[in-house]
Amino acid sequence: MRFVRELTSWVSGFSDPDNFPYPAVLAEFHRVGKHFVEKELLALLDEIRAQLPAARGGPDAAGRPGPARLLRDFLDVALDKWDGRYDYRSYLGLPLLGLPTGDGNTAGDPDGGRRERDRLLVRLIADALAFELAAGAGATSLLPEQRPGPALVAKRHRLGVRAAAPALTRLGLVAPPEGSRPQAAAAALTALARADRTAAEERILRLTMLPVYVSHDEYLFIRVLQAYECVFAALADELRAAVGDVARGRARPAADRLTHARDQLAAAGPLFSLLATMQPESFRTFRAYTEGASAIQSRSYKLVESLCRTPDGARLASAAYRSVPEVRAGVLAGAPTIDAAYRTAVRDGRLAGPDRDLVRRRMGEFAAALLQWRRTHHRLATRMLGDQPGTGYTEGTPYLAAARSVPVFTTVGHGPWPASSREETGGCPA
Repeated sequence: MRFVRELTSWVSGFSDPDNFPYPAVLAEFHRVGKHFVEKELLALLDEIRAQLPAARGGPDAAGRPGPARLLRDFLDVALDKWDGRYDYRSYLGLPLLGLPTGDGNTAGDPDGGRRERDRLLVRLIADALAFELAAGAGATSLLPEQRPGPALVAKRHRLGVRAAAPALTRLGLVAPPEGSRPQAAAAALTALARADRTAAEERILRLTMLPVYVSHDEYLFIRVLQAYECVFAALADELRAAVGDVARGRARPAADRLTHARDQLAAAGPLFSLLATMQPESFRTFRAYTEGASAIQSRSYKLVESLCRTPDGARLASAAYRSVPEVRAGVLAGAPTIDAAYRTAVRDGRLAGPDRDLVRRRMGEFAAALLQWRRTHHRLATRMLGDQPGTGYTEGTPYLAAARSVPVFTTVGHGPWPASSREETGGCPA
């Protein structure tokens, strides 16, 4: 087998992590899907991982992991089912993706951090459309089962371009015009993204696509979920910085952070519409092999929720937070929140008059955006799942139904929701 020959050659050579035969390994994973990869390959990869030196050191100046760290992280993602620790993070390849950390380290350079997040978002959406273009042209044999028809593909092209447009605008790039033919617009977007990404970023894109089966629509599913993880990790950075601004009574910077977070979430609405184009029968096919992975395990979403306010005791004790122990530990240790910072700043007079009203209004608008996102998420899940249980050993749509009305803040309610934003996030068919 090709992968055995190439891996054996690599091991017997210098075993340079930068020259690891990723394409051969990916080809075998893609041929059958991660769930069905032969044990011979998995055992060989496990042996290679065991022989790797400990990957030390952090990322380079551009935020990229070194070759040894990248290889170890890839093998951990590829071997998650073999190891018995398959979950949402490993399914999406999040350890490889280089998401914003949510640790607030971009406070000194918010524009630089925002730019990199927008670039990643565009790469993910454009890559999903590139796959649709290649499949439609008969230029790829990847994930060959249950190909969608031309009308559905055209809809995906249109919605994908719309989902990427706000980030393209923020990056100073010209988005394909709304009136363009869907296929031409999608091709223009993929060309823009390809010209903007580095070889290292291209490699990460390839390494973070490890579907569990060979259904066409799983490609779209993975990329949209990764895009939403990017959005929520970005929101966490904005909200963590806003906590400090509110605590210091810095009304304008806090309001700007909350506004940016609100706009980011509203602009991501078309991602739900894009996800809603999945063929239900295709979704049910590959979903059978994703048991153990669920969005309930999303660290980024829990960071956003817990940065807004401290979760209630029952929520903190639920599977939702027990599945992200590091976030739960931070909450239990008394991690600061916007809610608490606002309450204290108002009480102590650091936020008063127009400044207090400005921050309160922006908090309400962000709360409205997040509540709308939850409602749309619930509608889409109901359409796709019905009354089936969730895949992460969760109860599925009843969990989402209960969570959709949980207050975002306790100090303020949710504010008015602009009609344009409501239209964007409400575009998912029920």
